[in-house]
Amino acid sequence: MSGTLAAEDFHCAPCALSYAELGVPEAVRIIGEMPANARTALEATPAPVLRSRPEPGIWSALEYACHLRDVYVTSTIRLYRTRTEDRPVLEPMLNDLRAARFHYAETIPEAVLGELESAVDGCLAEVERVRDWDRTASRLPGEVRGTRWLVRQAAHEGVHHVRDIREVSRSGPEPSRPA
Repeated sequence: MSGTLAAEDFHCAPCALSYAELGVPEAVRIIGEMPANARTALEATPAPVLRSRPEPGIWSALEYACHLRDVYVTSTIRLYRTRTEDRPVLEPMLNDLRAARFHYAETIPEAVLGELESAVDGCLAEVERVRDWDRTASRLPGEVRGTRWLVRQAAHEGVHHVRDIREVSRSGPEPSRPA
């Protein structure tokens, strides 16, 4: 769950989402719909697989939901810093560390979904404050990204990880059927 940032012109084949073709208004729409999409996906997850990793290195559905909450908190902070500071250096999210240290798989789904809604609201409020779409920030050396990219990335994270929740949900045992 870590590594280099996607490029400015990134195309995600599994999501069919292309940053170069994704305008800010469409990204904002996607972000705004994300909490409801995540809720639907998480609520459709069978209880026996909600907290279980289907295999090492792949998060559980609940861990993905927690990650989404953190994505929108982090995106808000990154947008704010990019908007208000001169070329800030942004910290990596340290996704796997967060999942382990904060016991994502043990969280309460309804609480996480409520926090996710608040995080998305905060992110969208910060997007509304952006006036200069040419401002940049960096994370690792050579990873300079602009404010448009930050919004596109936030939209992509939502689409991609809701998809992950759905896939993980299907990886569990088949429900028993009456004989």
